[in-house]
This record gives sequence, C-alpha cells and structure tokens, in this order.
Amino acid sequence: MKETYRPNLMTERLESLKAGIISSLSFSLVFTVASILNRFLLKKYFPELDNASIIAANWHWFISFGIAGFSGLLFGVTYRYIIREDNNPQLKSGSVLAFGLVRGLAQVDIGLNYSFSVLPLVVIVSESILEFAIAAFILDSAIKFSWVKPFIGE
Repeated sequence: MKETYRPNLMTERLESLKAGIISSLSFSLVFTVASILNRFLLKKYFPELDNASIIAANWHWFISFGIAGFSGLLFGVTYRYIIREDNNPQLKSGSVLAFGLVRGLAQVDIGLNYSFSVLPLVVIVSESILEFAIAAFILDSAIKFSWVKPFIGE
C-alpha cells in the first residue's frame, strides 16, 4: 500500500504552495498596475484601447483580478517544478511564454468577437506575457534568496 504521509512530500508541497503564493501576489500586483495604466494612460492616447480596459468600479474587474491571482498561483507551482535546480534559460523563458501565450490568446479569442481593432488584442497578449515574466523574475529571486527551495527530483 502506498504511503500517504511522507515528510519530504509534505515539505515539497509546502514549498510549492509558497512559490504559488509569491507568484500569485506578484502577478496580481502587476495585473493591477497594468489595469490602472490601461484605464488612465493608454486609453487617453489610444481610443482603440477603450474596449481593452479591464479596470472599472464593478465586479468584472474583481473577477478578472481573481482569475489573474489564480493564474499566478498555478504558474508559481508549475514554474518551480519546471526549472528545478536547472539554470537553463530556455526552460525559464519557454514556461513564461507558454503560460503568457495561453492566457493572452484565450483573451484574444474572446476579444475577437467584440473588437475589430488589433491594437487592444496585442496589448492584452503583451500584458499577459509581461505579467508572467515579472512573476518568474520574482520567483527566481525568492529561490535565490532561499525564501523558496528549488524542487529537487527524486
């Protein structure tokens, strides 16, 4: 019968949870800054971005914020396993690009039904990749400062 409690397994799960929380917080912060930037700066100079504005004083923004935080959590947990103790830049940038494109292109797929302009869609994909890149940078820093331990395969 398989053992359900192993100290090493619990330690790994806690480290993954820490990585997910750090990534979620950083992703959510960048999402909020990007939303404010869209609302007050980009929309002023690029009227096409009016449809891409996410921040508003309604529940839609809070749902988007929750989804962004959850995306950051999933990224952090997965990123820790992807990079392990490896210093391979292709793995790091590939995981950021994969998560960023999946999230961004899903938003583009929905946005194509509501927008005839390409600029808002490019901004959405770029924001998504940037959010994951910053989350990865902060998570790499957390691993470097030993706040989160890298995953060590068995």
